[in-house]
Amino acid sequence: MTMPVIIALAFAFGYLLGSIPFGLLLTKAAGGPDVRTIGSGNIGATNVLRTGRKGLAAATLLCDALKGTVAVLATVYAVRQIATPEVAAIAAIVAGLAAFLGHLFPVWLGFKGGKGVATYIGLLIALAWPGALIFIAVWLIAAWALRYSSLAALIASALTPLALLLLHQPDIAALFLLLTLLLWFMHRANISRLLAGTEGKIGAKG
Repeated sequence: MTMPVIIALAFAFGYLLGSIPFGLLLTKAAGGPDVRTIGSGNIGATNVLRTGRKGLAAATLLCDALKGTVAVLATVYAVRQIATPEVAAIAAIVAGLAAFLGHLFPVWLGFKGGKGVATYIGLLIALAWPGALIFIAVWLIAAWALRYSSLAALIASALTPLALLLLHQPDIAALFLLLTLLLWFMHRANISRLLAGTEGKIGAKG
């Protein structure tokens, strides 16, 4: 199998896996409302939490993260059976990017998906797990200090490519620089509310 075919298949696999709308599927399976009709209309864990179902929100968070992790690890395993480790590494990055794009822009939902934080973390776990620990630590500190979940995610994602460079993983850092830009784009409404002082704080009522 030629490298272009391998890369194309890795992209298709990553995108299809990433585009599974777990937030929507889990809430519907539990008899809850269509999450696209409440809150922000987002299919991610934060909006699922607005249904009042903490267990569903946690399950959505886990599944959305695993989309990224599984896309990378399954691609590496499969490609190593038919190609070199170098090709497998490239295919893994492609599959990871595709999974992220699938989560943000799922074809099944008119290309209106989640904001990408959970899948971002899942990709970090698969590609550079120390980077995932750094992201989570920064998020927790920023969320505790500033009380804004969205701002904590923006700060943590902004620092992640630099952290990966310091961990001597320039290829992975380049990927996460692109993912960070996409994540910030998906948070543009949150950024506007942060600048206007109207973004909801963690634990705030109403």
